[in-house]
Amino acid sequence: MHKNNERPSLAKQSSESEHNPDRRIATITGFHQDEDGHWVAELSCGHTQHLRHQPPWQSRAWVTDPAQRHEKIGQPFDCGWCAQGSVSDNLGD
Repeated sequence: MHKNNERPSLAKQSSESEHNPDRRIATITGFHQDEDGHWVAELSCGHTQHLRHQPPWQSRAWVTDPAQRHEKIGQPFDCGWCAQGSVSDNLGD
């Protein structure tokens, strides 16, 4: 029989998948638009995340409303880059 070795989920809290040494949860600090007009969330960890509203694939109607975007500032955000342990060019040493 073949033994199935499962890797731990990236969603689980583990020290090897944590980019932030102080283990703070990333929050949304602001937004900007990229060169194609798509909204990008700026995160407290230093990473950025595109937040597109392209139904039916991506449904984030709140992104298109300035007031609703403003309400998201300071809210927790699961950073996929931090979960992967990625280092971004826009982060310092």
